[in-house]
Amino acid sequence: MGSRAEQREEARRLAAQLTSEGVLNVALTWVDNAGITRVKAVPVQRFAAAAERGVGMSPVFDVFTSDDDITESEHIGGPDGDLRLFPDLDRVVVLAAQPGWAWAPVDRYDQLGRPHPACQRQFARRMVERAGAAGLELRMGFETEWVVTRAPAGHGPAAEGADEVLDYPCAGPAYGMTRVVELSDYLRDVTEALGVQGLDVLQLHPEYAPGQFEVTTAPADPVRAADDVVLVRETVRAVSARHGLRASFAPSVVAGQVGNGCHLHLGLYRDGASLHRTPGAEWGLAPDAVAFLGGLVDALPALLAIGCPSPASYLRLQPSHWAGVYQCWGVENREAALRLITGAPDDPDGGHAEVKTFDAAANPYLAVGTVIAAGLHGIESAAQLPDPQTGDPGVLGVRERARRGIVRLPATLTEAADRLEKSAPLHEAMGEVLHGAVLAVRRAEEAHFAESEAEEIAAATRWRW
Repeated sequence: MGSRAEQREEARRLAAQLTSEGVLNVALTWVDNAGITRVKAVPVQRFAAAAERGVGMSPVFDVFTSDDDITESEHIGGPDGDLRLFPDLDRVVVLAAQPGWAWAPVDRYDQLGRPHPACQRQFARRMVERAGAAGLELRMGFETEWVVTRAPAGHGPAAEGADEVLDYPCAGPAYGMTRVVELSDYLRDVTEALGVQGLDVLQLHPEYAPGQFEVTTAPADPVRAADDVVLVRETVRAVSARHGLRASFAPSVVAGQVGNGCHLHLGLYRDGASLHRTPGAEWGLAPDAVAFLGGLVDALPALLAIGCPSPASYLRLQPSHWAGVYQCWGVENREAALRLITGAPDDPDGGHAEVKTFDAAANPYLAVGTVIAAGLHGIESAAQLPDPQTGDPGVLGVRERARRGIVRLPATLTEAADRLEKSAPLHEAMGEVLHGAVLAVRRAEEAHFAESEAEEIAAATRWRW
């Protein structure tokens, strides 16, 4: 980052460029601890001033819940205080599906210019720097799944609920070409918009549930990967609206059906060389990769409170649904919570790992940051990987799973939050303020849905993400 004068000049240059491209407003976004993307927008003529002095916002958003209720933690809550939002000038993007708009993610500081201790994006950056200090580089990417329906005229809260009838615009089979044919114009526009915005689309295909699709973008450094997935979701949402459709990224759109995941892929490198391609090593993993992934497996119960942060997440986390509900790993095993992907034998960068449990209710900055923290703790503690699992643990009997040491991951948000509360490595990495705010939001979500049936939870959260 350059000097303040250089930043000011760059912001002015960007504002002039945005104006020349027809931009009228810039959306400045952050993601709260409930996984909701929140925004403040500035007219383009105010963008340079926003980049220099920030835009005011209340710290209380760190304890917002998914239904816009407000809880409190030991350090955050109430009407007092103010923060400043500073757009990342390297990530300003003209939005292809929202004419007249641009977008930039923000970092949050207090009024004296000090980093806000609950800023999730800066937390992710600190973990990347911590990995760099250990000589490690990480590349990450997300799979984004969503369900698309026809938007009813005048849709709103009054039309939504457990009795809402979803009108799917495609009726083809899971993974079927029929769905692509039926929505080819829509999917073309999704791909085009993402590409115009500088996102490298690797795959786009129909998924399992009715009206469900998935897009995968290229891996990047972890903070950029988190930025990218925010941009992907909001772009899909915008393209959907222009087609008279509505996109849901919720973990459970319809209770009892396969939900939306948001799997996190990660590759480890040292001095530019993949640690997943070590000749002669078991599974191709260098010792640091073994320890890093061993740390992830150990931390999975606590990480669930980050990557699966809603009661709706646990409607999706069902055995034998490729959601990874057991604390185990496997080579190309889609039922394992941590899947080792071997890739093509002649691809030096093909090997990596996939965390299958996470969904799009997660704050992606928290997700990448805590995964890095857990992996680094694995290296520091010389963690080892247990034996890899083959097949579906869900079809094994209780005794056989116990014999193999396969443990069910938390089946409720309460249990996952309890594990996060007791996780010393994640507490240390996140810091007291961020850790406490996350737990406060999880406890409030638990209490809100404590008496709700599965159908009520799915209906209440269907359009929050």
